[in-house]
Order: sequence, then C-alpha cells, then structure tokens
Amino acid sequence: MRVFLIGFMASGKSSVGKKLAKKVDLPFVDLDDYIEEKYNATIRLLIYEKGMDVFREIEKNSLDELIHKYEDVLISTGGGTPCYFDNMSLMNSKGKTIYLEVDIPTLVDRLMYSKKDRPLIWGKTREDLTVYAKDLLSKRQPDYEKAQLTVKGKNLKLESLIELIKN
Repeated sequence: MRVFLIGFMASGKSSVGKKLAKKVDLPFVDLDDYIEEKYNATIRLLIYEKGMDVFREIEKNSLDELIHKYEDVLISTGGGTPCYFDNMSLMNSKGKTIYLEVDIPTLVDRLMYSKKDRPLIWGKTREDLTVYAKDLLSKRQPDYEKAQLTVKGKNLKLESLIELIKN
C-alpha cells in the first residue's frame, strides 16, 4: 500500500507521516529529504541554483522514482508537489492520498516558529506570511481537494487516520 500525505507547508505532513508510518508498519520517505539527499543540496540551494521550474521537474522525477521503488510506503510530499505536472492524478492512481487540511492562523503560527528552512517564506513578517499563505493556499486548494481523503491537520488523532488508511 502506498500512502501520500499532501498539504500546505507546516500542515504536519512530515511529523504525522513519521508517526503514522511506524503505526501502520510502512517505510517513511519525506520527498524533500529524499531530494536533498539525492542532490546533496538543500531545497533552497536547488531552487536558487536551478530555478523553480527545474526544481519542480526534479520533484516530479523524484516522486516517480519513489513510486517505482516502493510498493509499500508512506510518502510525505512537498507543499507544492500536488500542484505541478500531473502529480495529483499520478498519486491518486498509485495509492491513497490524504490531504492534511489546516487553517491559516495555525499554519502561520507553525511557520513562524518552524525550525525548517522554507525558501518560499524566507524573511517574511507574520503579516506578510498571513497574506502570502492565504494567497498561495487559495491557489493550491483545488489540487489539494483532489485527494481521496481530507482530514483536519490540527489536533489530529493518529488512530482515526489509521482507520481511514486501512479502509
């Protein structure tokens, strides 16, 4: 079984994914981590050196590689992964897609205090970040909503997610 976690940055894809993968006995792969390890560079450096269009191609190719490499896996995607090429259709055809939906105030709080380097929000104030998150989420929402399952990412109970995956 392949499971893909999708959602906006800081929606909990990586942290939920690690815990969930252990509970359902699946290998866990964070797509961003996979890309950074493969290219021996941070996402920010890849975007800076190659540009966003090339990065999105790298992301798509890496997603394809993981799908071909693993029959059973839980993959935490990047926030933009579902929104480019035909990635959402591909993930829907190759496994279960779960959208971790989180409200803007929670996302902004998480992003403000995130220790992860996020190139798209670098240097933004809380106010800038709120405007940016609302705008970007409104653009990505139609792709996220193509997921087979949608769950509230705030105060998420792993047990309920496990039930959804098993059904």
